[in-house]
Amino acid sequence: MSRIGKKPVPIPEGVEVVIEGNRVAVKGPKGRLEREFPEGVWIEKQDRQLVVHRRSDEPRDKALHGLSRTLLNNMILGVTQGWSRSLEIVGVGYRAAKQGNKLVLSVGYSHPVEIEPPPGIEIEVPAPNKIVVKGLDKEQVGQLAAKIRSIRKPEPYKGKGIRYEGEVIRHKAGKTAGKGKK
Repeated sequence: MSRIGKKPVPIPEGVEVVIEGNRVAVKGPKGRLEREFPEGVWIEKQDRQLVVHRRSDEPRDKALHGLSRTLLNNMILGVTQGWSRSLEIVGVGYRAAKQGNKLVLSVGYSHPVEIEPPPGIEIEVPAPNKIVVKGLDKEQVGQLAAKIRSIRKPEPYKGKGIRYEGEVIRHKAGKTAGKGKK
C-alpha cells in the first residue's frame, strides 16, 4: 500500500471541503480551488480529515493513490498559505520590471520580453534582479516560474540567465590557450 496515499490529509480550521463524486472543491481564507480526480481513487471525509482510497491494487491505481493524496494536500495548503516560487536574474544589464499586471524582462534580446500571468497568479518584482511568482495552485505557480526561466536559461560558462533562487549552476571551464604551432 502507498505510504503517502494512506496518510490522511488534515483539514485546518476555516477550510471547507465539498466532495461531489470525483470532483473536490476546497475553500479557505486565501481563495477557492477545484479539481477533478481520476476514476481509480475516491476521497472520503472523516471527522476533520480526508482519506484517499483506491479501487484496486493495479499499478496504475497504486500510482494514482499517492498522487491524489499529494494533490489534495497541495490544494489545502494553497488555500491556507498559498504557494510561491522565487527566481533571480544574473547578468550585466539583465533586469525585470512590472508594467501593470505584465512582467517585462530585458535579458539580452533585441526586444523586451513580456509575460502576462494567468488568472489567480501574481507576479512581484521586489528588485530588478528578483522575481516572485505567487498563487493558490502549486501546479500553475511552478509552470509559470518554469516558463519565465526558459526565456533565458542559465548558461554553464558564466552563469548568466534566469535561475530559481538557490539553484546551483555547474560551471564549465572555458577554452584554454593552446601552445601554438612550432
